[in-house]
Amino acid sequence: MSRSTISTEQAPAAIGPYSQAVRAGNTVYFSGQIPLDPATGVLVDGDINTQTRRVFDNLDAVAKAAGGSLAHIARVGIYVTDLANFAAVNAVMAEYFQQPYPARSTIEVAGLPKSAQVEIDAVMVLE
Repeated sequence: MSRSTISTEQAPAAIGPYSQAVRAGNTVYFSGQIPLDPATGVLVDGDINTQTRRVFDNLDAVAKAAGGSLAHIARVGIYVTDLANFAAVNAVMAEYFQQPYPARSTIEVAGLPKSAQVEIDAVMVLE
């Protein structure tokens, strides 16, 4: 099976030794995205809604660079620093995805890189 990395300037550059995404066969594995502005690499100001939108915009850019879209995402993993934000994250996610929704987990964590409030990773399947 072939394996290739996916990279786009429309999403933030990796802040460690990893790729934005890796395609293996027809499956694309996204690294976690935090709400960094792709132009500056700086965490966006704002509440959980603003941060979650930035994360989904970043994931969308990587999906497009891989030849897909958010509609091709089969699974997302959401990490939040405060599970009280669960409903807000759900509301923003509903702006980006239509039914049938991807499979998902949501996990509260003690902290995220750069003090982000949310990080999301994904798995996308292309035809």
